Amino acid sequence: QVRLVESGGGLVQPGGSLRLSCAASGFTFSNYAMRWYRQAPGKERELVAFIVGAGDSTNYADSVKGRFTISRDNAKNTVYLQMNSAKSEDTAVYYCNVRFWGRYDYWGQGTQVTVSP
Repeated sequence: QVRLVESGGGLVQPGGSLRLSCAASGFTFSNYAMRWYRQAPGKERELVAFIVGAGDSTNYADSVKGRFTISRDNAKNTVYLQMNSAKSEDTAVYYCNVRFWGRYDYWGQGTQVTVSP
């Protein structure tokens, strides 16, 4: 079955960096776009970054553009989110996502990122 397992979250200081990973299994990874979402306390889940199956096209939320980079290693069935120049407003639970047939969403368990001095 489809499984997504995030890792790499933790505490980071403002201006610091963190790299999140999401290991995928149960489907042909390279055939599917992958997404990173985040959800801060009291807020709705929001799309942060998107990458196509081949890894040659990406898109970002305006709030993270120029600071975050999404990438993938199809040989390892893993997608990454490199977070640089972290801000307090980046504090959230980060989720990995894959969508099948345009409407069936699978999620990982999430990884907490806290940006604080």
